[in-house]
Amino acid sequence: MPRRKRNAGSSSDGTEDSDFSTDPEHTDSSESDGTSRQSARVTRSSARLSQSSQDTKNAADHDESPPRTPTGNAPSSESDIDISSPNVSHDESIAKDMSMKDSGSDLSHRPKRRRFHESYNFNMKCPTPGCNSLGHLTGKHERHFSISGCPLYHNLSADECKLCSNFQVRAQSRDKQIEERMLAHRQDDNNRHATRHQAPTERQLRYKEKVAELRKKRNSGLSKEQKEKYMEHRQTYGNTREPLLENLTSEYDLELFRRAQARASEDLEKLRLQGQITEGSNMIKTIAFGRYELDTWYHSPYPEEYARLGRLYMCEFCLKYMKSQTILRRHMAKCVWKHPPGDEIYRKGSISVFEVDGKKNKIYCQNLCLLAKLFLDHKTLYYDVEPFLFYVMTEADNTGCHLIGYFSKEKNSFLNYNVSCILTMPQYMRQGYGKMLIDFSYLLSKVEEKVGSPERPLSDLGLISYRSYWKEVLLRYLHNFQGKEISIKEISQETAVNPVDIVSTLQALQMLKYWKGKHLVLKRQDLIDEWIAKEAKRSNSNKIMDPSCLKWTPPKGT
Repeated sequence: MPRRKRNAGSSSDGTEDSDFSTDPEHTDSSESDGTSRQSARVTRSSARLSQSSQDTKNAADHDESPPRTPTGNAPSSESDIDISSPNVSHDESIAKDMSMKDSGSDLSHRPKRRRFHESYNFNMKCPTPGCNSLGHLTGKHERHFSISGCPLYHNLSADECKLCSNFQVRAQSRDKQIEERMLAHRQDDNNRHATRHQAPTERQLRYKEKVAELRKKRNSGLSKEQKEKYMEHRQTYGNTREPLLENLTSEYDLELFRRAQARASEDLEKLRLQGQITEGSNMIKTIAFGRYELDTWYHSPYPEEYARLGRLYMCEFCLKYMKSQTILRRHMAKCVWKHPPGDEIYRKGSISVFEVDGKKNKIYCQNLCLLAKLFLDHKTLYYDVEPFLFYVMTEADNTGCHLIGYFSKEKNSFLNYNVSCILTMPQYMRQGYGKMLIDFSYLLSKVEEKVGSPERPLSDLGLISYRSYWKEVLLRYLHNFQGKEISIKEISQETAVNPVDIVSTLQALQMLKYWKGKHLVLKRQDLIDEWIAKEAKRSNSNKIMDPSCLKWTPPKGT
């Protein structure tokens, strides 16, 4: 009797080249000619009915046909598996197909399940030099994309990881050990009294004695040959390979370390499958900063071991970056910083501004620049921070001074730039803090008795903020001006704004006209009235810099 089976020449998406294949031996012996002719007619009719749906399904699935998974297993889904029983007759299967199509129960509209291989990017490569990304430290995967799972980095091969009993026994016995620990903890909890200082249990004492005996078996030290071997390995591979660890500590401690390495690589593999880690793309997607989780906008040149992670954890006070929440929690318990380093030169209410010298506080300023690059496209300064001063604006509460934004300026600028880079943190945007930073930069220029201008090119958000600030400054000056003749030079000297910026703003506001060979500045009362109305609405706002709260003297050339 003919059975439905998969053709050996099936396409990559799991569909068959032909609907059915017949076994001539069973057909000749079990069915009569009349029955075979009848079944053939039914087969041709069912084939015509299913032709359009099969073509549509094949066309839709052909483009999505994936390669084999990284583990070496062929992709499988509900639509790829033939679940029909081998004992079902040919006519019964045809009748079943016809009844399903007549009832409209076609399953092709259902969304396909997410397959294992779709979480991998086959363009990713292991960063270890000379590694082909094959194998895994745990021996459970066919590919790896990080140093943590690279056998070559750990001085092993892919076959050794598969055959090595240490890794396989570790993977198999880990669940048993966890279950034994859980049962032991439950027994200890049942036997524990409500006293504050509980004596160690017999099991804990036996384990302690066992660990002490294992650690006594360690050799006294490295031999001369071993030291030469280790030094040769270090000079040959440098930081691209893990140092040789044999005989550096006891076998027990080395086994614990190897077990932790394997478990960490396995956890990273799970996070990668869940999409939380994008190793190989060198793009940090999110950062945990204080009580905020911020989505990044651009690439920042963090060290390679951090850049491969999709998420970074940062201390909002010292700006140190870490790999995990646990490391951040331990750091916050020890970190003594509650405000930026440097001198506090401005304070009004909860708003403070600190002047940080890039030469005296190099690490903090470098971390600040790396953080800023995540949200700025045109920034090119990362590590050469010594010629710059950083002015960091913070908001204080009972936990410390939280970073709002900052701007940097050269200590000795030949073009009189008062801002080299400016940033407002995303959680404080559209609240007036960007304009406060700009106003503070011009306030410093006034104290220095200089005319300032921001360094070009400006980012898109920076250009919008500066144009809004220049418009506000000019309208305020024209509102308070009582004379008949006005000069661009006078406006520049009083506001510390560069004449080029003043002219470009007047042209954008259509307040600069050329008439009879002279340039005239028009006082548009409608724009001034509109500005007055906006100022009245925000008259009670604290987002205004007060020159009387500035305690600062211009630094001398360094």
